[in-house]
Amino acid sequence: MSIIDKVKEAAMNQFIEVIEWLDSSQNTLVYRFPVYQQEIKNGAQLIVRESQAAVFVFEGQVADVFTPGRYTVEGGNTPILSKLGAWKYGFNSPIKAEVYFVNTKQFTDLKWGTSNPIMLRDADFGIVRLRAFGAYSLRVADPAGFIREIAGTNAHFQTEDIDEQLKRAIVTEFSDAIGEMKIPALDLAAQYKELGDAIRGKINQDFGSWGLEVTKFFVENISLPPEVEAAMDKRASMGALGDAQKYMQFQAADALRDAAQNEGGGAGLGAGLGAGFAVGGQMANVFGQQAGTTGGGAAAATVDCPACGKQNAAGAKFCADCGGKMEVTQVPCVKCGANLREGAKFCSECGSSQEKAKCTGCETELAPGAKFCPECGTKTGDSE
Repeated sequence: MSIIDKVKEAAMNQFIEVIEWLDSSQNTLVYRFPVYQQEIKNGAQLIVRESQAAVFVFEGQVADVFTPGRYTVEGGNTPILSKLGAWKYGFNSPIKAEVYFVNTKQFTDLKWGTSNPIMLRDADFGIVRLRAFGAYSLRVADPAGFIREIAGTNAHFQTEDIDEQLKRAIVTEFSDAIGEMKIPALDLAAQYKELGDAIRGKINQDFGSWGLEVTKFFVENISLPPEVEAAMDKRASMGALGDAQKYMQFQAADALRDAAQNEGGGAGLGAGLGAGFAVGGQMANVFGQQAGTTGGGAAAATVDCPACGKQNAAGAKFCADCGGKMEVTQVPCVKCGANLREGAKFCSECGSSQEKAKCTGCETELAPGAKFCPECGTKTGDSE
């Protein structure tokens, strides 16, 4: 073998003949294949597996992108040789290029959260501060665009390298979405899915310019300040308490039972009953009535429910006990014209029945005092 042949053989051995990447990590987005002096042998085999894309970069520009499959890097089946310059020597002109493998699979269970509370104007509690956290799934949708915009020339680009930037973008869009949707704080837990879908749409508008796509977005929890949560718990306790009069009776019965078990006998019984009635009376005053002002002002006005008769605060639209409508529509009496509640069967002034008379001939309802039926002309009883 001549010296020239030995030089050719040595040069050939340093060229890469098989280009592939077996990903052993769980968080690698981009991996630059180690090519000696960026020289790839003409005719080398390129193997791109599922959930991968191979990007050839020549002189700082993306020259070609290969999807999953097996390729022979030559002019016969790839356009890359028409874009890249060949090494002008007398043996298998090598291709000088960088090869980046981009992981296009979904990266799941990536975490996000608000580092500082988000201010929100709420209809029930006024200004409240919210904290939220959750998870999302991400994938590279445009390998060439991701390398141009984010990865650059990094030989090994991982999710941790972009995690903080993505979190900041997510929190910004979350704050914007929750402000626009105007969901009351008490209803947020029932709107997690709708909120997540709305935020994912907003995020992808930003991430698309980076070659990324958020495939899933989950809101796991939205928490309120402790003082607001305490107020919500107190409101729930009042709702669970129910009728104050029944609670007073329960307290009295409970005190009676304790007094019967007391060794003090009758004195203990009397004291227990007194304590039970006192506590029950206090609870009835707190939950069953609207307390007067501190300066001795008059108690708040109440009105009776037209359906069940229970007292309600003035101005209430629906009864707190039966749910009936508190607004009463008045209609005139068919006999004397006095104002009556709609649906009244008898007049409170003259005692007349409010059921309208009907024609004996055609059953048409007759106006008060009509002597003849306006439909068939039949003579009515009032004409006698």
